[in-house]
Amino acid sequence: MAHILVVEDDADINRILCRYLEKENYEATAAFSGSEAKLLLSVKSFDLILLDLMLPGMNGEELVADIRKSSFVPIMIISAKSALEDRVKLLKSGADDYLVKPFEREEVLARVDALLRRSRDFAVMIPDRNEISFKQLTMRPVSREVFVKGNLIGLTSHEYEILNLLLKYPERVFTKEQLYQDIWKSGYYGEDNTINVHISNIRKKIKDFDEDSYIKTVWGIGFKLDTAL
Repeated sequence: MAHILVVEDDADINRILCRYLEKENYEATAAFSGSEAKLLLSVKSFDLILLDLMLPGMNGEELVADIRKSSFVPIMIISAKSALEDRVKLLKSGADDYLVKPFEREEVLARVDALLRRSRDFAVMIPDRNEISFKQLTMRPVSREVFVKGNLIGLTSHEYEILNLLLKYPERVFTKEQLYQDIWKSGYYGEDNTINVHISNIRKKIKDFDEDSYIKTVWGIGFKLDTAL
């Protein structure tokens, strides 16, 4: 089931869009500001974003630029801004589609289906040389996707970055402080349980498809890939 983030500050429009999506068996999550959407994107993974431009906090243009620093998730703009220059600017800056309000249910759903289909096709077309493999796990850095035994697992942005770092240096033991500084780019305080929670979540998501051990705890030091046979 595709998970779609609806970023729209008008509560009625947000509710309508979520209802459209849920009736088509999509999972919809609502956000009412750019800053709320950014927070959700840092802790959850989404297959598509429906995005208004005139938002409180971080506006739509800023959010698109921020997302494109680290993700290729499809973004469809749904905005009352109808000027050609607005549409061209957003499409050039990273949006995948642009729909002008008011919208029709059928067109919204058709565009959603097209973007999701295109995204799946793109993932299949990524050449093997752009993949990182370990045991039954495959990481595709271009699309920021991770598969276990061919099954896509939904990692948050920080979970992905932790796993990516471990895969790049399979023999290296990372302390919690090193992981925190590399991923969060800030100081680490010993009582913080953040790293443990993220490692636990990664392990659980992998274990859904493979019982083998992928991340080893080096007691008193930190974590590394479990390269033991």
